[in-house]
Amino acid sequence: MTQAPLLVIAAGGTGGHMFPAQSLAEVMLARGWRVKLSTDDRGARYTGAFPKAVAIDTVPSATFARGGILAKALVPFRIAGGVLSALTKFVSDKPAVVVGFGGYPAIPAVAAATLLKLPRMIHEQNGVLGRVNQAFAKRVNTVACGTWPTTLPQGVEGYYVGNPVRGAVLEKHAAPYIPPGDYPMELLIVGGSQGARILSDVVPDAISRLPEHMLSHLRVSQQARPEDLDRVTEFYHTQGIQADVRPFFDDIPTRMSEAQLVISRSGASTVADISVIGRPSILIPYAAAAGDHQTANARGLVEADAAVMIPESQLTPESLAEQIYNVLAHPQGATMMAHAALSVSKPMAAEELAALVEELAFNKQ
Repeated sequence: MTQAPLLVIAAGGTGGHMFPAQSLAEVMLARGWRVKLSTDDRGARYTGAFPKAVAIDTVPSATFARGGILAKALVPFRIAGGVLSALTKFVSDKPAVVVGFGGYPAIPAVAAATLLKLPRMIHEQNGVLGRVNQAFAKRVNTVACGTWPTTLPQGVEGYYVGNPVRGAVLEKHAAPYIPPGDYPMELLIVGGSQGARILSDVVPDAISRLPEHMLSHLRVSQQARPEDLDRVTEFYHTQGIQADVRPFFDDIPTRMSEAQLVISRSGASTVADISVIGRPSILIPYAAAAGDHQTANARGLVEADAAVMIPESQLTPESLAEQIYNVLAHPQGATMMAHAALSVSKPMAAEELAALVEELAFNKQ
């Protein structure tokens, strides 16, 4: 009996890399493949929702971006150890394809695949290549892009597949939108996998400035850093605003489908979730993001009139309150924004990416 082909997915670091990796794993398992995830200790924290059939390989890796002088000096040795570990595993169980999703934990598996000349590709979630994907863009067979256009090195062709979303998000695809009105309304605030300080500073104040008739119907779900949790919760309480404030929501797809408005950073996975579910949004790109990629991520929704973008430099309680009011006070406009978000969504992104994987596997072997 012939063993099923093996896909090795290399990803880690943040949910932005791991969520699309999880989505591809789900699809490839359904197509009869074996799937392994190559990540490091930090990435392994995001594997709880991965299908049980996915084998998790934890390999050493490191980055020059954090740690002291000694830690930085050890980086090449840790990466080399990870590459050696991946090489050993690939020789004993040869992957049909290796797909890197970026983040430094992806380095060992993609580097090992390059050394062994295995079929390999990368998927870049953002409109600007991350450092790891930048390093491998000219060394892989295929570059798949989650955001379009994506800035690519000269001579590199990208395939626009979109950003794969998890099955839980796909289940909420095009969920009916209830426009804002004189009844309970949901406001969802997400700021990346660990929340964002500036959102904790500005959003509650902005919401408190809304008219009383609007506030009386409003229920807020806000993601906040653990250290900001108490003060944000207390602020909402003192203002008499119903709010559920947590460091992490494990039911984001449900909360987003029930929301009249989403306020968020414009990380690639969040932008994909918003478009696939189809919700109006106010996007606040993370100003310090490499290559200002979060502004590039937001562009598609903004140009489709599905989202309002407020640069961090212009974010104040007053400016945000004005934009929240503009959405919630105009039900027809909010509905049009929801439909516009759907119009630029790529709900089949995981299937398109899976097709590229199979094309690469069977054309290369």
